[in-house]
Amino acid sequence: MAEGRGLVALVRGGSLAVAWTEEVTRMQTSAHHSELDRGACLMLLAGGGVGRVVFTEAAMPAVAPVVYHMDDEEVVFRTAVGSTLAAATWARVIAFQADCIDLRTHTGWTVLGVGQTHEVVDGVRLAALGRRLPAALVPVHTIALRLERLSGLRLAGRSG
Repeated sequence: MAEGRGLVALVRGGSLAVAWTEEVTRMQTSAHHSELDRGACLMLLAGGGVGRVVFTEAAMPAVAPVVYHMDDEEVVFRTAVGSTLAAATWARVIAFQADCIDLRTHTGWTVLGVGQTHEVVDGVRLAALGRRLPAALVPVHTIALRLERLSGLRLAGRSG
């Protein structure tokens, strides 16, 4: 896993580490960066990996890491039946964010998508996705997020 994409190590108790958020904010204000178009965002997300789902829980913003796969222009992830994430992402508008940032060189990318979710129930599609997503150890819902809005930044490193 590329350095900077190690958000797994920075997620503690289901919330983003404050240091990571502050570092990304600092990089965005001090680094050269360029906006990415939709095609570039989709290309960067195409590799799959770990991303974050942003949703509302008890009228407050919440973030959960997920292992995702891109299926055409949809982000697909699994969540346990009965989980908070399952309830929060059932036919709702949510956000999804993924990145790959090297904190030493201040280079990399970040992509944010927003859209409507739906549960994948088609047996043929579920079987195809099942070969690409990690094996489910508990009963799961397979959720797809149709990316209606998509934006991103490429960070080109420190200036000067």
